[in-house]
Amino acid sequence: VQLQASGGGLVQAGGSLRLSCAASGRSFSSYTLAWFRQAPGKEREFVAAIKRYGGGTFYGDSVKGRFTISRDNAKNTVYLQLNSLKPEDTAVYYCAADRNTISSTVSYTSAYDHWGQGTEVTVSS
Repeated sequence: VQLQASGGGLVQAGGSLRLSCAASGRSFSSYTLAWFRQAPGKEREFVAAIKRYGGGTFYGDSVKGRFTISRDNAKNTVYLQLNSLKPEDTAVYYCAADRNTISSTVSYTSAYDHWGQGTEVTVSS
């Protein structure tokens, strides 16, 4: 599967954005999908994941209650709604996909074989 992320931009603190990640290929519903982010000089950080076949959602502690991940299998797209944005949310956001990810590993970058190119989010104070 190939992934194409979009929707990033510049937003003021407290604002919202919605990121999209469109996938090509077949059997989209069989993939666990995730969003990670990487700020300058920092390691890639888990943001959110949504299991295949309606298996549930997972969030990083720093975004719980503010971000929402969802998927539209008919459109082969995963979304990340970002609300109540903070300057520390500034990063490049990457989408990822894998068929074999299990619940205990959703937050690990090594659990995903397929990655999008990233979309940049900048939150101004």
